[in-house]
Amino acid sequence: MDNIIELKNIHKYFGSEKNRVHVLRGINLEIQKGDFVAIIGQSGSGKSTMMNIIGCLDVPTNGSYKINGVEVGKMGKDQLAELRCKTFGFIFQRYNLLSSLNATENAALPAIYLGLNADSRNARSVELLKKLDLGTKLGNKPNELSGGQQQRVSIARALMNGGEIILADEPTGALDSKSGEMVMEIIKNLHKQGHTVILVTHDSHIAEQASRIIEIKDGEIVSDIRKADDFYELKDKVKNIKRSKLDAFKYSFQESLKMSLHAILANKMRSLLTMLGIIIGIASVVSVVALGNASQAKILEKISSMGTNTIDIMPGTGFGDMRSGKVKTLKVSDSDYLAKQSFIDSSTPSVSASGTLVYENYSLTAQLSGVGASFFDVKGRKIAQGRIFTQDEVNNIASVVVIDNNTLKEMFSDTPNPIGKIIIFNKKPLKVIGVTEEDNNPGPMSDSMNIWVPYTTAMYKINGSTDINSITVKISDKVNSQVAESSIEHILTSLHGKKDFFMRNSDSIKQTIESTTNTMKLLIASIAVISLIVGGIGVMNIMLVSVTERTKEIGIRMAIGAKQADILQQFLIEAILICLVGGFMGVTLSMLIGFGFNTFSENFGMIFSTASIVLALVCSTAIGIIFGYMPAKNASNLNPIDALASE
Repeated sequence: MDNIIELKNIHKYFGSEKNRVHVLRGINLEIQKGDFVAIIGQSGSGKSTMMNIIGCLDVPTNGSYKINGVEVGKMGKDQLAELRCKTFGFIFQRYNLLSSLNATENAALPAIYLGLNADSRNARSVELLKKLDLGTKLGNKPNELSGGQQQRVSIARALMNGGEIILADEPTGALDSKSGEMVMEIIKNLHKQGHTVILVTHDSHIAEQASRIIEIKDGEIVSDIRKADDFYELKDKVKNIKRSKLDAFKYSFQESLKMSLHAILANKMRSLLTMLGIIIGIASVVSVVALGNASQAKILEKISSMGTNTIDIMPGTGFGDMRSGKVKTLKVSDSDYLAKQSFIDSSTPSVSASGTLVYENYSLTAQLSGVGASFFDVKGRKIAQGRIFTQDEVNNIASVVVIDNNTLKEMFSDTPNPIGKIIIFNKKPLKVIGVTEEDNNPGPMSDSMNIWVPYTTAMYKINGSTDINSITVKISDKVNSQVAESSIEHILTSLHGKKDFFMRNSDSIKQTIESTTNTMKLLIASIAVISLIVGGIGVMNIMLVSVTERTKEIGIRMAIGAKQADILQQFLIEAILICLVGGFMGVTLSMLIGFGFNTFSENFGMIFSTASIVLALVCSTAIGIIFGYMPAKNASNLNPIDALASE
């Protein structure tokens, strides 16, 4: 028979400098295919170290190791993992089953890393377990099985990918005598089925059942006795799975996703606590943006009610000009000229006057504004009763008036319908034709008594002067308000020969408010993002703890064929899933907060932004990747033999 294993001058050292220990001293060994070899020796003799090197769980310090004629020492970690996956089957003293998986899943585990699909590997797992008299225990978890049954599950796992070489480390050490005898019978049958069996034990009676006994002492082989030349050819060979790179990636991702979900669900409370920081962070970000959107919308609504896309032109140099009230430079002709410009929808002059308003026995001080017919549309003032005056009434200097809700309440408290009534302003009779809706906007006009008449009526019948106080123009929707403002300034400066006026652009106010609220949203959202980062650090800490807790699991997975990329991918997906699920829960929480807030708040409601929700979820995923990478990388870099030794 050909040699399947060749060890030449193998040395192994542990530690460094003064603490360096020489464990294996020039081991030379050849094992043929289909052989049954027992390696015996006292504790500390180096037998387990030699088995770990043979099983590619550890590497020699120097020397040559070949499997089927291929030098193992030149292989990388992933190549060694692939070799363990396809060639070796491990039977451990302490079984090393994953407590969260049932018998079928534990036995099928190596086939995941071989690339076998779920149906095929489960079918093979069930078949192997039934052959080992575990057909009634397929769904049982390790803590529901006896020691002998757990060891048989471990044997099924060792055979899952074919197990050309079976490495059994003290397979009966943790079993009672009856279970131990049963396990040894199974191992002898495996030898007869063509598996190369290497058994490590300190029990000479167990070793006597092998065809060849090798004794090791102080790191050296002291005897090598062959008892029988019974070699068998391997019958149960598992075909190698060949996939394209894309299919291999899809398969690997799907399996890692399943394992990650299983790990998260197996530790629900820990997973929920890990998500908590993300949930709070995402809920904070989304809620803050929703509140910012609501504040901005409310402010812009108020601005719109004051006039959408309008420019007010007033005499003087600015709001701080003490002489502006005495400056009388604006004329009706200025308004008429501006109304003819293509970029202006409408232009209305405005005349104001303060005086005494009288109706029957009621008398109060009111503010009169003389305006054009388009004023109410431009300023967004809505009519609750009656109508507004027409352009003909403006042209004919009609004595008609529109009153506000404050005036209605004060003067017509006993008269539900004031339309058609005559009121007196500064001894001039005016017929009420309309009432505006209540003004909820904060400001000086919201509490005062305001009435509106045609500007011609205010000029000729009330003030007795052709002077006007201001001009309000409405800019066409397709025209940039800043360009329009510049054009108006140029026109009026040309008409007047100098700039003796100033303007208030509602769009500029709107832009300023938008800029201010956006800055505030950004500031508050930045504070909320800090909580996201804190949540991310929490994820990293918990994942690091998880790696520490699951070190043995990682070692088991590596021993049965998991590559570094498989471990990295699984733990990284776990971190991303935790953050992503936390993100969705955070969005849901913010929605619930918004629903409650909007239910109890009548005039102010949170406005959720799709962009902010998507961004929040993207951020939570990014946090999972960023903060999950280091723990995942640490897990993938673990040495299989060190990981297996952890408790």
